[in-house]
Amino acid sequence: MSDGVLILAGATGSGKSEIAVKLARAFNAEIVGADSRQIYRGMPIGTAAPSAAQMAQVPHHLVGFLDPHERYSAARFTQDACDAIGDILRRGKRAIVTGGTGFYLRALCGGVELAPQYDDALRGRLAREALLHPPDFLFEWLVQRDPKRAGAIHPGDTYRVLRALEVALAGGSAARAGELQTLAGDGKRWTLVFLDVPLKELDRRIAERTARMLSSGFVDEAERVGEAAVAASAVGYPAAFAYLRGWSTLEELRASLERSTRQYARRQRTWFRREPATIWCTPESLATIVREKLKWRAN
Repeated sequence: MSDGVLILAGATGSGKSEIAVKLARAFNAEIVGADSRQIYRGMPIGTAAPSAAQMAQVPHHLVGFLDPHERYSAARFTQDACDAIGDILRRGKRAIVTGGTGFYLRALCGGVELAPQYDDALRGRLAREALLHPPDFLFEWLVQRDPKRAGAIHPGDTYRVLRALEVALAGGSAARAGELQTLAGDGKRWTLVFLDVPLKELDRRIAERTARMLSSGFVDEAERVGEAAVAASAVGYPAAFAYLRGWSTLEELRASLERSTRQYARRQRTWFRREPATIWCTPESLATIVREKLKWRAN
């Protein structure tokens, strides 16, 4: 059996979870989550986590296993994901990694340097600097602190600039891609696919999903999670907390959820446009790409 790994990415609302389950059933695979909020327990509505029925059909890994108050990092994700993938392949199954957190997937493939531990104060300071200063200022700061790292980053890629600054200001003790356990380091082949759903259709799905979230108890879920949780920064939860404080109406909450989810979906599309190895495809053509690129054959 091929040890190639399928990485199935897509914007929120593109149908990744459902499609991943169908592919897993067809190709004798298990699913590894790559979503920075679906990792948390007790948040299935707001994070659109795979349903109980979907997880009953196909084994899922790295979904709903972490307390919402616990921090998680891309470095930890790469280790956990590689461990899960290795176990899946050793048992004679195939592995499908699916999610929309681009930085996790970039790290898994071996494309980043990561700070060895999370520094809340430093990251908060850099977030404030990003609000006060334009991208060219931040990039010039990085050039002064670490010209070698700066030379490998586009000046307009603010996310990577800030991460590199975090490493540089922390003393430069980063875990380089070659030192992390990654798919590349493990010698595993992968194919990264992004589901290209037209924006008009994506917006329609997001509107329908927002209505389902509200009717399924999203506000109650947010109240249980609480504002103090690390996971409470996920898209939609701040709007729910505002509603609970009486700062908005239910209709305003619905509109805010739709708007923030649409914005997030567009940021995801922009991120993966910049990933050179990504294959954009329609959901209908995905199975063909899997057979051609990974040489998988259906059961």
